[in-house]
Amino acid sequence: MRRAINTAVCLLLLVAAAAASAGEIPSRPEQLKYPDLVFDVPDADALRFELADGTPVYAKRDSQFPLVNITVYFRGGRYLAPAGKEGLAAIAGEVWRTGGAGERTAQQLDEELDFLAAALGTNISEVSGSASLNVLSKDLDEAMALFMDVLTKPRFQEDRFAKAKDDLIQNMKQRNDDTAGIEGREWNRLIYGDDYWMNRLATKASVDDLTAADAKEFVTSLVRSGNIVVAVAGDFEPAAMKAMLEETIGSLEPLAQELPPIPQPAHTPEPGVYVVNKPDVNQGRVSIGQLGYREGYPDEFPLMVGRDILGGYGFTARMMKTIRTDEGLAYSAFAALDFPVTMPGTFRAFYQSKSSTCAYAAEIFFDLLGAVRGDGVTDEELKTSKASFIETFPRAFASANQIVGRFAIDEILGRPHAYWTSYRDKVAAVTAADTKAAMSKGLDPDKMIILVVGNIEEIMQGHPEHEAKLTDFGPIPEMPPHAPTSREPCAE
Repeated sequence: MRRAINTAVCLLLLVAAAAASAGEIPSRPEQLKYPDLVFDVPDADALRFELADGTPVYAKRDSQFPLVNITVYFRGGRYLAPAGKEGLAAIAGEVWRTGGAGERTAQQLDEELDFLAAALGTNISEVSGSASLNVLSKDLDEAMALFMDVLTKPRFQEDRFAKAKDDLIQNMKQRNDDTAGIEGREWNRLIYGDDYWMNRLATKASVDDLTAADAKEFVTSLVRSGNIVVAVAGDFEPAAMKAMLEETIGSLEPLAQELPPIPQPAHTPEPGVYVVNKPDVNQGRVSIGQLGYREGYPDEFPLMVGRDILGGYGFTARMMKTIRTDEGLAYSAFAALDFPVTMPGTFRAFYQSKSSTCAYAAEIFFDLLGAVRGDGVTDEELKTSKASFIETFPRAFASANQIVGRFAIDEILGRPHAYWTSYRDKVAAVTAADTKAAMSKGLDPDKMIILVVGNIEEIMQGHPEHEAKLTDFGPIPEMPPHAPTSREPCAE
């Protein structure tokens, strides 16, 4: 065995020496040359067809594995839950799958899916939802019958429904145990306002009032013809697949009435420093940012690149390099900027640091932001960031299921497919001047909110070696977190 290993090592050394003598191995990694990346976005129109009832389908055949994946996406989600029924979308999305369907109890449905080695999942998110089936292609007909029962005749079995309610209430009781959860909820309140639908959290009272009939009505009212888009990928014959979809999903009842539009935030965030006291921790969580923009904002791509240079997830980003590597104040320090299709997103810089250095890290962040807005970015930073966006772009279309799923979600949300075909060109066109102008116009420190969650007494003291104090950034009203199982502020 050892002799074989030695022989293999010698052969590798000989190959390396021969390549080196031919000048094929550069002396430094940055001298490596790679062929140009060639990738074309798949043609969405070529993958799309409609059923007789008008239901759009995106289908891509892939015979690498004997599997078929079918996903039904639908419009409508948590924003549609009636007042007093908060928690409905979460529980309905779970028990829809686990609560049985048609003539089958929950246990029978589980057993039949297990026998077929089929994966069936359901989900209801903020503004949309989905139900998906993954199964061996030879078992598709049998599994599809189960899938249609789940789509059209969910049972929401009472014991499973009661367990999901109890689980949600138990999780609710732990809401204020974790600073990350507090930070996320309070951030949304500050940005979008208490009364915005996103901030109408489930309470014990609202969950107690939910019934299986509520969940069934919620689900079956949305999985309707005229409100769905289907994505299909895997090992199938196109003609046979289309015929099967016509007989099954193509027979869904039509949508009873058009869904109400997604409400837009009317709240104007109030700049300032907001603190939530949690004295049992020794680190503070800090979020700094402002209300952002929707997809299609004119400076979307320059802002994307500028945000990446300021606070991207690589070690060359300025926040990571300065706050983590140079100063050692946080394990990670990032900035996020999203551009949702349906509502404005947020710009949010965030980090977690020792109580004594939270203010100092905030001072560094504002200095870094000011430098990007004032001095701009370097050519090397610009080149690295743009290359990252462009060269990782094909990952979004790495599999047949990703491709059809992405195009189906586009149609659900209202995003034009041209967004993807023009994406890399728009990134490539961004200049340093574009980035500086976009960051100066789109991100305003004077409009930003600072949210700090932690031991406020210690955080306010600052660090003896740094002058920065939390009070440097403005008045500091304390925000009591909401009680775990209600929307009322905690007394303590």
